[in-house]
Amino acid sequence: MGRSDLFDLEKHFAFYGAYHSNPINVFLHMLFVWPILFTTLVILYFTPSLFNLPQIGMSSYGNLALNFGFFSTLIYAFYYISLDKKAGSLAALLLFLCWVGGSLVASRLGYSLAWKVVLAAQLFCWTGQFIGHGVFEKRAPALLDNLTQAFVMAPFFVLLEALQMFCGYEPYPGFHAKVQAKIDAQIKEYHENMQKKVS
Repeated sequence: MGRSDLFDLEKHFAFYGAYHSNPINVFLHMLFVWPILFTTLVILYFTPSLFNLPQIGMSSYGNLALNFGFFSTLIYAFYYISLDKKAGSLAALLLFLCWVGGSLVASRLGYSLAWKVVLAAQLFCWTGQFIGHGVFEKRAPALLDNLTQAFVMAPFFVLLEALQMFCGYEPYPGFHAKVQAKIDAQIKEYHENMQKKVS
């Protein structure tokens, strides 16, 4: 993937949207993608600080450490903003709220309990998503074809879906129409390839 492709929002969403065209599957992803991200940040709270800087104090609630969870949040936030300033800024705010909230939860639970809670939550959320793909979408998840893109784009994709659904938002006029045309073409190609395999 070239540099231009890395920041091609239409291409990213066409790829992801081709795997998430069923409304129930889309809804399940809206329910489960951000909790997966949140619980990931909970467990990343226990990674060591990457710099020897004092932890950011939150009095009796614990500390915010500049660890892998923080820098992952920072990278995701800047990347989403580079894709679309308005929705990306909202995504960045949500990411940092998840990081702070995840740190609070992790510091309260302690590692011995936190990893069990995270494991249970992740299993539940991933199961819901796989059901969405297997039962409703009838197509394997995007992560089987492009692991990095699926993990990186999923939170932003469901946020933009929600913004479009509830507020009619699009990054620029005609964005959703262009993306939908690409999604339809990719789904058509997928079905044609499947038909060839069967025959």
